[in-house]
Amino acid sequence: MYTGEPNGPASCCRRSSDLGQQVPGMHGSGVSGGRAEQQGPGSTGKSRRPTWVSAEVLCQQPGWPRPHCLGGGWPSSMASSQDALATKAKGEDSFQILVEPENDSLPLMEINTCKTEASEPWDYVLVVNRHTERERRNIYLQFLENLKGKGFQYEVKDDQKKVFCGIRAESWIFDLYCTLLLEPEDQAPTQRLTPIPPTTRIRIVHFVLKNTTAAGDTLGDLIKKGVFEAKFPLHKGEGDLKTKWAQWRNMFQKQPIDDIRCYFGEKVALYFAWLGWYTYMLVPAALFGLITFLSGFSLFNASQISKEICEAHDIFMCPRGDHSRRYQRLSDTCTFAKLTHLFDNEGTVVFAIFMALWATVFLEIWKRQRAKVVLHWDLYGWDEDQEEMALQLINDPHYKLQRHEHSYLRSTIILILSLFMICFMIGMAHILVVYRVLAAALFSSSALPFLEEQVTTAVVVTGALVHYVTITIMTMANKRVALKLCDFEKPRTLSEQESKFTIKFFTLQFFAHFSSLIYIAFILGRINGHPGKSVRLAGLWKLEECHLSGCMMDLFLQMAIIMGLKQTLSNCIEYLKPWLAHKCRSMRGCESSDPELRDWKHNYHLNPVHTFSLFDEFMEMMMQYGFTTIFVAAFPLAPLLALFSNLVQIRLDAIKMVRLQRRLVPRKAKDIGTWLQVLKTIGVLAVIANGMVIAFTSEFIPRVVYKYRYGPCREGAHPEVDCLTGYVNHSLSVFYTKDFNDSVRIQGSEHITECRYRDYRNAHDHNFSEQFWVLLAIRLAFLILFEHVALCIKLVAAWFVPDVPQKVKNTVLVEKYQRLRDKYQRVQKMCSSPKSTTV
Repeated sequence: MYTGEPNGPASCCRRSSDLGQQVPGMHGSGVSGGRAEQQGPGSTGKSRRPTWVSAEVLCQQPGWPRPHCLGGGWPSSMASSQDALATKAKGEDSFQILVEPENDSLPLMEINTCKTEASEPWDYVLVVNRHTERERRNIYLQFLENLKGKGFQYEVKDDQKKVFCGIRAESWIFDLYCTLLLEPEDQAPTQRLTPIPPTTRIRIVHFVLKNTTAAGDTLGDLIKKGVFEAKFPLHKGEGDLKTKWAQWRNMFQKQPIDDIRCYFGEKVALYFAWLGWYTYMLVPAALFGLITFLSGFSLFNASQISKEICEAHDIFMCPRGDHSRRYQRLSDTCTFAKLTHLFDNEGTVVFAIFMALWATVFLEIWKRQRAKVVLHWDLYGWDEDQEEMALQLINDPHYKLQRHEHSYLRSTIILILSLFMICFMIGMAHILVVYRVLAAALFSSSALPFLEEQVTTAVVVTGALVHYVTITIMTMANKRVALKLCDFEKPRTLSEQESKFTIKFFTLQFFAHFSSLIYIAFILGRINGHPGKSVRLAGLWKLEECHLSGCMMDLFLQMAIIMGLKQTLSNCIEYLKPWLAHKCRSMRGCESSDPELRDWKHNYHLNPVHTFSLFDEFMEMMMQYGFTTIFVAAFPLAPLLALFSNLVQIRLDAIKMVRLQRRLVPRKAKDIGTWLQVLKTIGVLAVIANGMVIAFTSEFIPRVVYKYRYGPCREGAHPEVDCLTGYVNHSLSVFYTKDFNDSVRIQGSEHITECRYRDYRNAHDHNFSEQFWVLLAIRLAFLILFEHVALCIKLVAAWFVPDVPQKVKNTVLVEKYQRLRDKYQRVQKMCSSPKSTTV
């Protein structure tokens, strides 16, 4: 797996080389980019002076489009954007570009180490139904002609049922892209220029295709209307990734992040780099959680509380609901009491604090790893807005800049709609509550003896299954709602749209995933009243109560079932669904005498991808990260399950992307974007949630208070006496059976005068006792103390671990200094020369 250290070639398509194509027809000279190569004191290279080439000369070169050379210069719409890469010669109005004399060169260094796809002339393929209507056929022909007018070439290959259109861009489009993104300090020609990497070619072609229209419709609209059936870039040169990465046997091997970047682009590579680092960091968390869980086994039979519960044959628990009309011995819950102690012990608090620290250290070290990788890829100073504007100008020379806008009215509407959806998610949690109440009544009347005896366990298990199904359904609904809200907000660029969509979708998904857990952890069993006066749903059904061994057991089971299903069933579906679909599509056959058409058909039969394919993978991991950190105090095994799941997830995603799906459109990025803020938010929520679980759901606080205030050790420790002796009797309130309104209907009531229930209430009036208010005050104090301590630890850890390594900072600093020094030397030479040479 990837642990953050760069590997492989030094660069795939660095900023300068990614942009630096040689200007056609310039006899080996080029518009070059990159860092200036420093000459030492002993250098024998001749000093040379930069030469400027006017746009008139550039536009006369073979391959440069006449439409982009208006009056011998750049289009008027682009002139303002060229300030960063050109200046005007003194006394002249012609536009000039820096090049170098042909016979005065320094040793050059190749920087583009990605394999180029020179043998593959086609960048993209469009698919049309062969029997499409005449009107639609005219529209798609018009679309192809519009592409041709933008400098694209196409070739149509007719199959029996489909028509495949190969699309490629002429070389001047990539030359223009390189020239637009060159900067003055990047123009020292110390590097040998190489062809544009395939990821950049696909990205440019995809952008132009997406923004080309026919009959007023974009390509996306034409696909929805059935004019085109599919669009996709071609898989080419993925053999190495299939061998080194996309195989199950490589599960424990390091990921080839640089190769992934060269094939799928930076955004996909950063996803796998982050996922690899997350998996690597799960190892200590999983070990600590496993130790915390196993430490309960050492006290499995030695716990004083478990002993008292197992020996409490004369203590009867009050009927807990309409489904249970009999008294149950406390000793019947002996096994569950021992199991509860596995994850509800003193180590839980330490583990919760550790996870708060772990989440912070994980993020801080990831920032450092990201900085190393981005510097390694030479994207440290890459500007996403600048690239977006360059692509817009390539697509349309008369493009007008779309400025940032903000509408308070639109934001207010979106906020109201978002709150409505959140309330709806909370309402879904109430529906689950209703299900659990009705299921309890149903199971109690079941003919199966097991269900009648284990009603609570059956309700918890089936409730978790229903919750999982609800999550699956609401995920699809939430995505549609988030997209509609995002479209209404009218984001300026694709990256801005993705950022806004991420925030909205994550918010809705958070409530869909965790609303039921919040109910179980902090509401279940706390609003039920007391025996003899129970709160009822619609006046008919008594609300559900916690398990006899405590609410931690309910929360543990809910977490275990949901995480288990998401890590097993979801992964199986995620793999089997595209695998079966690919097998079915492949049965249609890819036979053709034309090898090129055969390759196109093979790519067409792969599973389609969409804009948010990678987004879905990120969201899945964010939800898993939430389960791993939020409520981890109730389920210490969550990091271990996440570790096993991620080992599978990495290879599963790799196999899907390389073998089962069409090629993702590469996207450039220098970080994981808004997901980093999502991870920070989850880290803060985890501190709050775990503090509340320990304070209000766990028995930790009541045990500590009893030990030092009410127990036998309140005046000092006694080696011969366990300090928790008598805790079980102290934690159970007394209810006299004569106070039941229908006590005769309860089995065995004639021999029992009192029963017990979990709460701190007075026996005579059933009001909250003094112990309840003391415990509540201490719980609140602990919650405040825990959260402040955990958050302070997070802040100290964030300060102690710098986001960017000093080595990276120094490298960037040296580069800036070298650029300034080179510019200073050029100015000195130009000032000392009587006249600069102008071509």
